[in-house]
Amino acid sequence: MKFLDTAKVYISSGKGGNGCVAFRREKFIEFGGPWGGDGGKGGDVWAEAVENLNTLIDYRFRQHVRARNGEGGMGKQMSGAGGADVVLRVPVGTQIFEEDGETPIADLAQPGERVMLLRGGNGGFGNAHFKSSTNQAPRFANPGQPGEEKAIVLKLKLIADVGLIGLPNAGKSTFLARVSQARPKIADYPFTTLNPQLGVVRIDTTDFVLADLPGLIEGAHEGVGLGDKFLGHAERCGAILHLVDGTESEIARTYRTIRAELEAYGQGLTGKPEIVVLNKADAIAKGALSKKRVSLGKACGHNIFVMSGVTGEGVEGVLRALAKEIVKRRAKEKKARSPARNWAP
Repeated sequence: MKFLDTAKVYISSGKGGNGCVAFRREKFIEFGGPWGGDGGKGGDVWAEAVENLNTLIDYRFRQHVRARNGEGGMGKQMSGAGGADVVLRVPVGTQIFEEDGETPIADLAQPGERVMLLRGGNGGFGNAHFKSSTNQAPRFANPGQPGEEKAIVLKLKLIADVGLIGLPNAGKSTFLARVSQARPKIADYPFTTLNPQLGVVRIDTTDFVLADLPGLIEGAHEGVGLGDKFLGHAERCGAILHLVDGTESEIARTYRTIRAELEAYGQGLTGKPEIVVLNKADAIAKGALSKKRVSLGKACGHNIFVMSGVTGEGVEGVLRALAKEIVKRRAKEKKARSPARNWAP
């Protein structure tokens, strides 16, 4: 399935049904009076976050979404049926903006969250509604109210436990393929990964979702390369796994390049827990590997993991470190969601 994280959709709610002008005509009832029913309400437009979706590709081919109109009222004071609502099913993590792409409407970050985007028009009153002591035979009814319409912009920010970042060819796709059932494209040239890839990882008793984001390069926050387009997916990740290619000549500079892009992008990325890994250990001599590890440790200021995504060396240690951060974060979120107890003295 092709990945699409931005879509523009034109939506319109349903028009309300017209009220009916009718009179009661029955044998032995000389003055039946007005008998017209009200029109039905037009359908609303909703957006709902659903699980098992991770792309907005459906809205590339379905750019116009319309709710049904309400039916007109009928005689015998029968109201018209209301128009059916329409629901835009979007992935969890979808943000909804006005047509300008900047004014926020809603952020659907949890499964099952719903938001009404447009309200359908009210149905018109039938002539029975206007009966009074001074006007016992009204010959008019209200038309239904028109529906609303506008364009909205959907932007998806994937919700993953861990965001996998690094320069192109750092070995991110190889790592994802080793630790999960995901099968990303793997090749020895930059920007092999053009779209984010998700994989479910299990280590010991912990399961978590890992997102492989396209390689960042210097200037990514300004739109250079592909980083500007996909850095937003890292915003919702609980932790960052930063892979550094051990075969690079300037390890510290490579690390600082990515950190500078995260700082320039902002949105709290630099405050997330970070696991730094010196990758491709199988392709480095032991003496050089030790020096590069020390150099990278000085650049980032904390413990460095060494691994090889090809041979699997050191992979379990990295996964356990990630699992520890994820368990800690989930416990914190669970505590924040639980209501405070009021104990009686």
